Amino acid sequence: MNSSNDKYDSPWKRAVEHYFQEFMEFYFPLAHGEIDWSKGHVFLDQELQAVVQDAELGRRFVDKLVRVNVLNGDEKWIYIHVEVQGTKQAEFAKRMFVYNYRIYDRYDRPVASLAVLADKHKRWKPTSFGFTMLGCKLSLEFPVAKLTDYEERLDELLESDNAFGWITAAHILTQKTRKQHQERYEAKLRLVRILYQRHWDKQRIIDLFYIVDWLMKLPEWLNSQVWQELETIEEKENMEYITSVERIGIAKGRVEGESRLLKRLLERRFGLLPEWVSEQLGCAKEEDLEAWSEAVLTAPTLEAVFRKSDLL
Repeated sequence: MNSSNDKYDSPWKRAVEHYFQEFMEFYFPLAHGEIDWSKGHVFLDQELQAVVQDAELGRRFVDKLVRVNVLNGDEKWIYIHVEVQGTKQAEFAKRMFVYNYRIYDRYDRPVASLAVLADKHKRWKPTSFGFTMLGCKLSLEFPVAKLTDYEERLDELLESDNAFGWITAAHILTQKTRKQHQERYEAKLRLVRILYQRHWDKQRIIDLFYIVDWLMKLPEWLNSQVWQELETIEEKENMEYITSVERIGIAKGRVEGESRLLKRLLERRFGLLPEWVSEQLGCAKEEDLEAWSEAVLTAPTLEAVFRKSDLL
């Protein structure tokens, strides 16, 4: 998951925000059944950051705080804390515990913590954290959805009408085709064809195409073939969904997302960034961002990341 060519946080974030009810239904059906969806739900991203800003415990794909109403019980509304974790981390369960009690302390409302584990380590599945000391016991147990558990159900996922059935299939196929360009091209085309076969509405197709285009990056010559095939599909189906305007927007969104992710990595590695770095990121092309993302893992200095000692 550390490959710079497979950056997942922005597509996952977008998917959770746009299709949260389907997210819950697919990964946590029991919890989904207890929520009153008729009353809507509210994302509280800024509130979450304010609560946990000094409790950074490892990098993750997505962390979300959502306020929902429940169908039964004395509490009319509660909080759901969602984590989508992309790498195996020793401190992950502790972070779930810390975030849970901090949110509860801030709002004095019940908090449900839920985790989706998108890493490739099949046996890694933390579900609790706590301690016992001098007769005092404190612990948190949290539900987990492990994406590797779905690998044997790929055909079922591809037939699902739930957005996250399709997204989980895309995630698995992305994992299986790393560094295999032709296989990834064929898998991407398969996913795109399914999008149109479902006859979903235009915005849903655009949203999900954005996700698969980000997940399953290809060399430009193969990516051009994907676009040609897409035009053929749309002509055959008599539906012009991914127009040139959307194509430009998707490419722009991908670059902007990669730039934001690289900025966070640079800040974590080197601290406060000088102005020249922001200028470089602001005008970077996609291939530049890919090269810099590779370099940030091992480069000793900022200048080494950008391979430009003359910037200062």
